[in-house]
Amino acid sequence: MKQFMNVKETLITEAVDGVVRASGGALVRLDGYPHIKVVLRSDWDRSKVALVSGGGSGHEPSHAGFVGQGMLTAAVCGDVFASPSVDAVLAGILAVTGAAGCLLIVKNYTGDRLNFGLAAERARAFGLKVEMVIVDDDVALPDLPQARGVAGTLFVHKIAGAMAEAGADLDTIAEAARVVIRGAVSIGMSLDTCTVPGSPKEDRIGAGKAELGLGIHGEAGAEQVAFTGAKSAMAMVVDRLMPHLGHGDYVALVNNLGGTTPLEMSVLAEELGRSALADRVKWIIGPAPLMTSLDMHGFSVSLLPVTAEQEQALAAPVAPAAWPGLHRLGPVGLHPLPDGLTPIQPEPSAHPQRAALIAQCCAALIAAEADLNALDAKSGDGDTGSTLAGAARALAGALDRMPLADTTQLFRAIGTELSQTMGGSSGVLLAIFFTAAGDASAGGRNWIGALTAGLDRVQQVGGAHPGDRTMIDALAPALAALPQGVVAAATAARQGADGTASMTRAKAGRSSYLSADKLAGYNDPGAEAVARLLEDLSRID
Repeated sequence: MKQFMNVKETLITEAVDGVVRASGGALVRLDGYPHIKVVLRSDWDRSKVALVSGGGSGHEPSHAGFVGQGMLTAAVCGDVFASPSVDAVLAGILAVTGAAGCLLIVKNYTGDRLNFGLAAERARAFGLKVEMVIVDDDVALPDLPQARGVAGTLFVHKIAGAMAEAGADLDTIAEAARVVIRGAVSIGMSLDTCTVPGSPKEDRIGAGKAELGLGIHGEAGAEQVAFTGAKSAMAMVVDRLMPHLGHGDYVALVNNLGGTTPLEMSVLAEELGRSALADRVKWIIGPAPLMTSLDMHGFSVSLLPVTAEQEQALAAPVAPAAWPGLHRLGPVGLHPLPDGLTPIQPEPSAHPQRAALIAQCCAALIAAEADLNALDAKSGDGDTGSTLAGAARALAGALDRMPLADTTQLFRAIGTELSQTMGGSSGVLLAIFFTAAGDASAGGRNWIGALTAGLDRVQQVGGAHPGDRTMIDALAPALAALPQGVVAAATAARQGADGTASMTRAKAGRSSYLSADKLAGYNDPGAEAVARLLEDLSRID
């Protein structure tokens, strides 16, 4: 798999330098490459308790991304999914620890426990005060003697960081961290495995499946489950968390495991707000990439019962930009549409023939959805079919409130409906098309003349003309032939649509951004949609 890296051997050192270089001077690193990779605050004066965490790389922004005022003092970075060495951890402790002491925050993995633990013993031999806490928030494997440490670690970083920044002593901070650890629970789900640099990608999650309860190092989950969408995915995660909850309010940390898009993460946050947990969760952190697993296409949810003091610590400002902040999980806020944008609903009227015609048009576009998406994927983003089908479904559902008996108002009503339900430039252009047709109809044009006037307006506003490789290449000849009947219009539309396959330079629309080799041999999807629609109508003409 292609990745933006040079060689595996220098991946982490180059990445660490990139983090430091882009920090604006807020971060520095110890001069110990390649074996010692430690990022620390440049403003640290050792007067307060130092917080040191770390572990294997591949979980970014954890841990170096959370070094800064109000969170970690230093992060010790190992190779990908590998614990840093004892010497590296010790170097980090010695670099930042003063008389106030140091707290090590360690995830519950054998390598991390051993290496951080031995480094702590060696640091104590230097006369330093060092405490260590072990985070074990994963509830995916209830029979495991020692649960793994995953994204709940961030609760410890943030609360302990706020306390250290406020000047609390080491014993107080360590005990507060242990309280957080006892309350934090987490579980994750993924649709795919991660890609470890320099290694082949493991393909163990089957089609239609998701892995529930997986770790953050690419290890297999507790089980593979059927995947049917975001709602069921969040429901399964919530179901596994619920038995571990006590009384009181909770904060939820919604974590992107690395390869999930922000759009998907927002949907998952919405499903959390609709879930059985909604009444228990008062605050939310994220959704954001916080404790990732390289490029894993998954998410995790961590919960913590919070006191007023912990809320204050979680809400305290911090320097690291990767921390998304603490926000209330509340209802979807609504604001009324501005005056003039609330649509004026026309008076519905019946006209069975026109209703049947519009329904047939909608059915044709819905039936062509997959084919048009596949065609659009050749030259665009693969959504033309879905865009048209979505608008068709909305229009079909609005037929009972359309002014079907009044041609002028019907054209205008269709334009309004498309402007509200159809996205992208196509939605705007078709809304202009039908609105202008309504205006022309009001001026006395017959329905063919009105549609022709709509086409003229689209060309004026959109700037596209026949020969520019757009839907106009099919629509214009179809309207010109329409006085001879629907069959003639369909034939003209097909000729126009097929002609776009030989147009290797688009002058309008998204295809205008593409080179000739990407366009040759493929019909423009908008023109193809017009041709298919008229061909469908011609069969019942």
